[in-house]
Amino acid sequence: MFAVAYIALQVPVGAMADKYGFKIFLAIGYFLCFLAGLCFYFSSSSYSLFLTRLLQGAGEAPVWALAPAMLSVKYPLEKSSIIGRYNAILHIGLTLGPICGVYLGKACQSGFLFLLYSLGCLFGMLLILVFVEDVRPAEKNSITFDLSAISRLVKDRKILIALIGITLYGSAYGIFLTAIPSYLLQEKNFSTEYMGAFFSLFYAAISVSQIITGRLSCRFGAGFLMVLGLFIASLGLIAIHFSGSFGILFLLTIASLGLGVFYLSSMIFLNDTVDSALKGTISGAYYLFWGVGMFFGPSTLSAASRGVGFSLSLKIFAVLFTIIALAMLVLLVPLCRKRTRG
Repeated sequence: MFAVAYIALQVPVGAMADKYGFKIFLAIGYFLCFLAGLCFYFSSSSYSLFLTRLLQGAGEAPVWALAPAMLSVKYPLEKSSIIGRYNAILHIGLTLGPICGVYLGKACQSGFLFLLYSLGCLFGMLLILVFVEDVRPAEKNSITFDLSAISRLVKDRKILIALIGITLYGSAYGIFLTAIPSYLLQEKNFSTEYMGAFFSLFYAAISVSQIITGRLSCRFGAGFLMVLGLFIASLGLIAIHFSGSFGILFLLTIASLGLGVFYLSSMIFLNDTVDSALKGTISGAYYLFWGVGMFFGPSTLSAASRGVGFSLSLKIFAVLFTIIALAMLVLLVPLCRKRTRG
């Protein structure tokens, strides 16, 4: 239910933000999440929970996609480092949230966490409305939501291979949150302490990689870092099958670092492919493909695991990373070298 709204609204919201400005849609996204928190708190059936997830997906679509797009328009000369810092802060929150949730859940009634989430979203909306200066990159243009604009972008081989890589990245993100934890618990007999360490290291590695990537992309080019990130993630995923518990944690952290490098570098690369009038649209396209991967990737891997086993399925998935990385090496790296020299 979350994915339906999240995926469907990415490109329309991005296109409307290109025309009317980012601020209002960011504020609306936070407000919808605020309402979702209240609905969770008062829900009394599974049906209401599912419908609330639909509402939450609608709220998180602009929150995830529009902030990086707005920053790229507002700070065009330093967007790599600015977006890197933004993504790092985002993943620090993702690291602290589950930890705080565990301790608060023990000290308070579980419903209190929904109210806390709701108030946090309301506070976020107020911060956006009061302190954020709006940006309207296409104020004088007559841009409307048009799928043909996306199809024209996808016809470019360089953009297409980047979007395929982003879909794989979304799949990996979902697999790290679902299939890999199940594998570690059931087949590797991880304790709860090791599982907590796994999630903390996953988010921490992605957070740290954002700061590193933002600086390096200016020097080496986003295309090179996209290839490097996919290779690192692929090697980490393949090597976990040959290690013990501590080694698995280390290699998964390395793979997480590679995913984080690809995350920011691919965002920067796509952002550089369009002018300021389409920043919201391309950011929406980014999270559209990311959402498709995150939604279908884990279920596809689970289905394959039932036939050939999880270990082989994950190795095949890692090989796909390598194949896409090689294709990017051919298509993107020469292009990014020319841009860097220019």
